[in-house]
Amino acid sequence: MANKMNLVIVESPAKAKTIEKYLGEGFKVTASMGHIRDLPKSKLGVDLENGFEPDYQMIKGKEKQVAELKSAVKKSDTVYLATDPDREGEAIAWHLKEMLELPDSKALRVTFNEITKKVVTESIQSPRPLDMDLVDAQQARRILDRIVGYQLSPVLWKKVRRNLSAGRVQSAATKMVCDREDEISAFIPDEYWELDAVLIADKSEFTAHYYGPETASKQHTLSNQAETDAVIEAVGKSPFSVKTIKRGERRQNPPPPFATSTLQQEASRRLNFTPRKTMSVAQVLYENGLITYMRTDSLRVSPEAQAAARSFIGSKYGADFVPAKPNFYKTKSGAQDAHEAIRPSDPSLIPDAAKLAGDNLKLYKLVWSRFLGSQMTPAVYDTVTLDSVSAGYLFRATESALKFQGFLAAYDNRDDKADKNKKPLPPLKDGDPLKLKDLKPEQKFTQPPARYTEDSLIRAMEEQGIGRPSTYAPTITTIENREYVVKEGKSLKPTPLGETVNLLMEDRFPNIVDSAFTANMESLLDSVEEGTREWKNVLSEFYESFEPLVKAAEDIPRYKVPVEETDEVCELCGKPMVIKSGRFGRFLSCSGFPDCRNTRPLTEVMPGQCPKCGGKILKRESKKGGRSYTFYTCEKGKDDCGFITFDVPTADFCPECGKTMFKKSGKGAHKSFCATEGCVLFVPEDKRGGWTKKKTESGSESAEISKAPAKTTAKKKSTKKAS
Repeated sequence: MANKMNLVIVESPAKAKTIEKYLGEGFKVTASMGHIRDLPKSKLGVDLENGFEPDYQMIKGKEKQVAELKSAVKKSDTVYLATDPDREGEAIAWHLKEMLELPDSKALRVTFNEITKKVVTESIQSPRPLDMDLVDAQQARRILDRIVGYQLSPVLWKKVRRNLSAGRVQSAATKMVCDREDEISAFIPDEYWELDAVLIADKSEFTAHYYGPETASKQHTLSNQAETDAVIEAVGKSPFSVKTIKRGERRQNPPPPFATSTLQQEASRRLNFTPRKTMSVAQVLYENGLITYMRTDSLRVSPEAQAAARSFIGSKYGADFVPAKPNFYKTKSGAQDAHEAIRPSDPSLIPDAAKLAGDNLKLYKLVWSRFLGSQMTPAVYDTVTLDSVSAGYLFRATESALKFQGFLAAYDNRDDKADKNKKPLPPLKDGDPLKLKDLKPEQKFTQPPARYTEDSLIRAMEEQGIGRPSTYAPTITTIENREYVVKEGKSLKPTPLGETVNLLMEDRFPNIVDSAFTANMESLLDSVEEGTREWKNVLSEFYESFEPLVKAAEDIPRYKVPVEETDEVCELCGKPMVIKSGRFGRFLSCSGFPDCRNTRPLTEVMPGQCPKCGGKILKRESKKGGRSYTFYTCEKGKDDCGFITFDVPTADFCPECGKTMFKKSGKGAHKSFCATEGCVLFVPEDKRGGWTKKKTESGSESAEISKAPAKTTAKKKSTKKAS
């Protein structure tokens, strides 16, 4: 008996190695490799007639793992179930206890919010029993989603198309994307005009924007050309002068530390990571003890972490960067608040010293800098507001200059660096005369709401209470894999298939796609976790209204998926090309099928406009030397336009010339730049890196694909070897 060990079971091998090192002699740490049992894949696995009793079975392929765990249990005095600290982790711990036939006296539950020696040893010394409320909440979620998926999917197979799926959260998310597309289609733009006055004072030139009549208490909008022309005519005949100059100070407070949703949003915006990739990289950082648990909706930070951050900030940046009192952030209502916000386990471990590389380093740096910034003082700006008047109209110019970095020293979250190129306002005083150099009217139209991106959809799901931190990334991955939505650049657009499935769901299962219903179901699951509701009663209440809808759907007619037409023309028969889906995704097919069987890869339209002619920018692929290369061209082709680049078009526009901005291709975050020659922000092609256009002997640009010099040599070698 004296030789027996304490067994600790975690989910992943990487975590097992780290924890065993911390616990030392007397402990053996092994991994379950995630779930070991679940509902069967081949059938519903839930007894709907007898209290929703689940039929859990060992997952296929886990036999060896379970046998090894049982053997280790026999050699152990105590078994610590140390799976992840959330509902799913609690359920995995319970399944392990059941499968390994552990008595209550031998099975102890421990959780690690961070994989550090201090937290691991403290947790082992303070075990607790399994929390069956947490387990039941996860069982309810799993069974609820199983019922919805297994009973709705066959309806879609019969009434729309084979191999489709529906789900409680994925269907609500698909509806959100479809609803946004409907808003965009129904949008009617309103005309408005902007009017800028270019003014001169003491040889200094600056631009003031039309604000409204001199007596206006708020900004006035010019709604048509007649109004604009009236202002132009009046001020063109009258002198300008300075009415008032107001100098002030603006404070920008730091953002809170990351929760799951904000981490996914910011990693998408700054690192170009998908939500799924973000969570995968975060899992690695957590398991290696670098960050706290990454599935959380809380903004709470432990006093110990705050104290460590404040000490480090003071030593690295100075006392002025440490607030008088620690910064606290309010967690949104309805959050589970089960774990801390996402933060570095050791705030003093700077990214350069973390022995990381690639994506791991990028994400750790993002988490580290955000957390450190959240515990710092606000940034302070000096502001100047200059109001000039002419003919009873007021034109306003503003200036903002950073006075004190504050949190920006650690976490610079400013999107637009164009202010660095903005000239300061000249030194003036009230009543000084101004000379009008030019008036610049510009007609504009209100824009429809933007399509969702992955990060903005996650933000909207969180705001509406749809899903939980652990479900955001899998939900978006599912609706993309099912081709209910497609990505155009970063934007999510519903496909005709997605719109058809959503139409059926809205017609026949309105509750499933209703965001309020889905959010209320999440609240009911939370109440099970809190111990105020019985999980089988929640399922019973749901199924009572759901079952009749499934039966009624047997008699509905089929829903036809509209053909997705394109502007492309079949080069073989001249008929229009349409978009179809196959085993390997979406592709272009001739509408004359089966008489004409021509197909070709789908051309993706990128955000922005061609900087040469204003046309659409298309994503193209070319195969050369056995490899595939991506490049971007104007829709008008080589003869009519000739624009081609290996730089990726973005949805941003240059603040100077208004043309589309580009960024360097490749993984990770790259700064956008202007590709329009003649613009003051233009970046020459040889300064961008990555792929470039190849110059011909005559010096003209060729549409051929060539690599940067460092990679060209390797390509030549491989060509030579092949010959």
